[in-house]
Amino acid sequence: MALFKLENVEDLYEIGEVLGSGHFGQVREVRERATGTLWAGKFLKLRKNASSRLGIERKSVEKEVEILQTLQHGNIMAIRDVFESRAEVVLIVELIRGGELFDFVAEKENLTEREAIEFLEQILHGVQYMHSKRIAHFDLKPENIMLSEKAVPHPNIKVIDFGLAHHFEQGEEYKSISGTPQYIAPEVINYEPLSEATDMWSIGVITYILLSGMSPFQGDTDGETLKNIVDMTYEFDDYHFKQTSDMAKDFIQKLLRKEQNERMTADECLLHPWIKPLTRKQAATRNRSSINMKNFKRFNAKRKWKMSYNMVSACNRFCRLQLLCKPSIKVDEELRQCESDQEDTETKPETLLRRRLSSSS
Repeated sequence: MALFKLENVEDLYEIGEVLGSGHFGQVREVRERATGTLWAGKFLKLRKNASSRLGIERKSVEKEVEILQTLQHGNIMAIRDVFESRAEVVLIVELIRGGELFDFVAEKENLTEREAIEFLEQILHGVQYMHSKRIAHFDLKPENIMLSEKAVPHPNIKVIDFGLAHHFEQGEEYKSISGTPQYIAPEVINYEPLSEATDMWSIGVITYILLSGMSPFQGDTDGETLKNIVDMTYEFDDYHFKQTSDMAKDFIQKLLRKEQNERMTADECLLHPWIKPLTRKQAATRNRSSINMKNFKRFNAKRKWKMSYNMVSACNRFCRLQLLCKPSIKVDEELRQCESDQEDTETKPETLLRRRLSSSS
């Protein structure tokens, strides 16, 4: 059960500068008064009632908090405290300064597969621990893979954003049609029971992109992307994978399997020869092979542009809606800020089903 404190957050933490704003509130730097330690405070506005559209539902915050309080691992964002008042909930979480992994990689001139594996191995350790607790993330994507700090020799990976995560009960059948189109597994689109293996598909997609700078199933539209996923339409073309080792391709292929029980688990991934070489020859191959940096930089720039475009577009739509509904009321400046970590992504079930059905017709 999630633990919420009813104390005043300012009695225990000194509130600092704003780090970001979103649909439901702000993220601010906070300093723990007792120790001087810096944390990030997520100040989330709660819905006043069930019919309200402003703010977030308490039960969704409670679910995420419960999951974060269960997970204590070096590669997963830590949560320190949770405070609740009548109007808002404040999550005190780990202050992560290093930005997104993909942005960090895009700044490099070259990167060998061995260096890329150092990051993937950390992601896998975090996911392995998560799955050992019967928790699946269900939204693994570049925006949710961060670095604690980047100005260090070996940056530490942090998996963040557990808003779509689920804690499986014994014998439970769980279905959901939420997620980001190009990273979701076939069972999500087909509205079939999900499992921890759904995360492993996403890791396969992330690895494919990291090595080639191409998204394996990306179509011109979300509908086309979803159809490509269901049809398992992807390939390792020579142009984008000419620098990629066969071991790396084998690793991806063993994750991008339509049947969930055929995909490697996180445990099995960590023992795969590409991650843990069995011979000197395999280790040497990883050092000679490299990721397609030119194409990766292009992919990442396009990804960031798309995120910015969708953020501005969403803000404009929100402002127009406010003006249409309440022309005499000035739009709250905080509410004009939109979540920066959402692409065209968090697809609602009815929308995704509609796209799936239209794609298959």
